[in-house]
Amino acid sequence: MSLDRREFIQAGSATALALTAGCNYVPQVLLSGRRVPAPPQGPYVSTKSASIDLITHALNRLTFGARPWDYERVSKLGENQEDAFVRFIDEQLDFEKIDDPEGDNILRRFDTLSQPIGELYEYQEKHLARQLTQATVLRAIYTERQLYEVMVQFWTDHFNIDPSKGDCKWLKTGDDREVIRKHALGNFNDMLHASALSPAMLWYLDGRVNRKSKPEDKPNENYARELLELHTLGVNGGYTQKDVMEVARCLTGWTIRETRRSKFGLGTIEFKPYYHDRGAKELLGHTIPAIPDGLRRAEQQKRGESELEQVIEIVGHHPSTARYLATKLCRRFIADEPPAAAIETVAKSFTESKGDICATLRTLFLTDEFRDTRGNKFKRPFNYIVSAIRATNARTDANRQVTDYLVRMGHAPFQYPTPDGYPEEANPWLGTLLWRWNFARALKDHRIKGTRLDAKRCLENFDDGLDGALAFYLGRQPTSEERETITDTDQSLALLLASPEFQMC
Repeated sequence: MSLDRREFIQAGSATALALTAGCNYVPQVLLSGRRVPAPPQGPYVSTKSASIDLITHALNRLTFGARPWDYERVSKLGENQEDAFVRFIDEQLDFEKIDDPEGDNILRRFDTLSQPIGELYEYQEKHLARQLTQATVLRAIYTERQLYEVMVQFWTDHFNIDPSKGDCKWLKTGDDREVIRKHALGNFNDMLHASALSPAMLWYLDGRVNRKSKPEDKPNENYARELLELHTLGVNGGYTQKDVMEVARCLTGWTIRETRRSKFGLGTIEFKPYYHDRGAKELLGHTIPAIPDGLRRAEQQKRGESELEQVIEIVGHHPSTARYLATKLCRRFIADEPPAAAIETVAKSFTESKGDICATLRTLFLTDEFRDTRGNKFKRPFNYIVSAIRATNARTDANRQVTDYLVRMGHAPFQYPTPDGYPEEANPWLGTLLWRWNFARALKDHRIKGTRLDAKRCLENFDDGLDGALAFYLGRQPTSEERETITDTDQSLALLLASPEFQMC
């Protein structure tokens, strides 16, 4: 897209004004050369139902929260709610076809996100962490590809890496791009394979030091254990300690060029056949034959590397993996205690589709359990803060003040210290209620630097006036008591954002 002279002058003037005022805002058209359409101006349409209807439910679960105009947009996808619901699912699963100018534009200010792995070492680790965190929050707020971003969060927890460990501080940015985002709505086995050979994962779970060069050497089992316990079969998936050690033996020899040992090719993955255990292995009832002595090094390397492929094939397609992932997905999208019938249906879909994540999710969203279980999920802090910003149509740069709230609530991206990732269930997050109220008031009162909204417009710009606004924030028509409570205070917007109804989804 090219700018005409008038548009360029206007954008340039706005930029100069922003810079002289010390503002972080730069017109998107200058960042990318691409226009970002203005959002609908209202008046907005909200639900007329006395309970959470199907469209509201879909927006609650498949996105990080509805914006004021989303209810009407999704409703118009079909002739009725049922049809619109299915079309919305199809739209979000086919995420690559969704036009996302604002979601694309906001990333252009972050110079590190697209850098090759080796070049990430040229940056200060604090700069990398800040950009990755800020971009994650902004993507969740502004992208149209909402389900994709929800699944990025899901898989980030599933394959959790703490960047504070060793070279992970430089490598996590690449892992986010090449493992999680590349495969979030793709095939599970492809993502599992990418994670196994992720430089960040090899560092985090010690795969880089898993080797056998002498008969008495024992393999490092850290990654093998988490692969079975957290990434595939689950803790009750039927594997034994022997299976853990056999996986570890299969994966000996993989290493990474790291800062303590090299100045060149940092982050490069290598397989060293002389560090590989060449003996026969037995894994979950499958035999992996020994690598014969006397083979040429190239053939030894080929056979040793293939053992990783065999492990991924065995554990990725194991029935326990299907059930474990189905349970986690149903916990995320249906209930903290997921119903057994839904788990069985989703696990069957995962198996039949050979790990196709989109096919598995479509099956989940069309279950009766998903459709009928509404308003029962407590938003985790990240989801709460993002949904509040989206619901108020606030503009934010997601700077340090926003991330500080996430830190205080214990849910800042990429800061969970153990491999199991942030918990999904409500109980660990119930202690954040006071901070949610503090955030709601600070957002409404413009006390968050770099974040602005029109509080009056948030309550008045609906087709049914204040009742329409209440219906939007509550997800249903208000009761007379709620109407009286909300209209009798100057903190109406903050009360709505801190209400139990808004904090549930």
